[in-house]
Amino acid sequence: MSIRHALLALLSEGPKYGLQLRQEFEARTGEVWPLNVGQVYTTLQRLDRDGLVASDQAAGEGLQNVYQLTDSGREELATWLRTPPATTAPPRDELVIKVLVATRVPGIDVRELLQIHRKHVVQAMQQYTQLKEDEPDLGLALVVDSELFRLEGVIRWLDSAETRLGGRLHDDRVTRGHEGLRQRPGRGAGAR
Repeated sequence: MSIRHALLALLSEGPKYGLQLRQEFEARTGEVWPLNVGQVYTTLQRLDRDGLVASDQAAGEGLQNVYQLTDSGREELATWLRTPPATTAPPRDELVIKVLVATRVPGIDVRELLQIHRKHVVQAMQQYTQLKEDEPDLGLALVVDSELFRLEGVIRWLDSAETRLGGRLHDDRVTRGHEGLRQRPGRGAGAR
């Protein structure tokens, strides 16, 4: 997550001070991602150094600096908002790593492992669904929807992994290596 760009977005509404930015960030994200006020001020200092925000240095001793977006900051924010996130390499996923490793660990029942994780994900989905029904806050509802869709994807992956591993859990093909996963998409021998 880009705290830098989130702060620029909040400042696009008008001048604000650091603690106010932290409070508004947490409120807008449904208070799902707590933000350390020290991180806010460190980020604001970097944004000021880079010319993306300007601070009111005349605030005087004991008063908080007020930050505002510069023209360069507006351009940076617009560029970031329109730039899709990178999808060239899959993110490191702890669950995927656990399953890949488990296929090689003697004495581990991978089917049982998949069931344990599936049960945990389903319980999390139930909690998020209940939270969404109880909370009218738009920011939180959007965060919860995103997490529910992500968790649905995890369930689908667990189902696929169980099917794919099927009869091969004790087969030599599972323990020989994962040659096809070593190259990033588009980086194979024939890729340009």
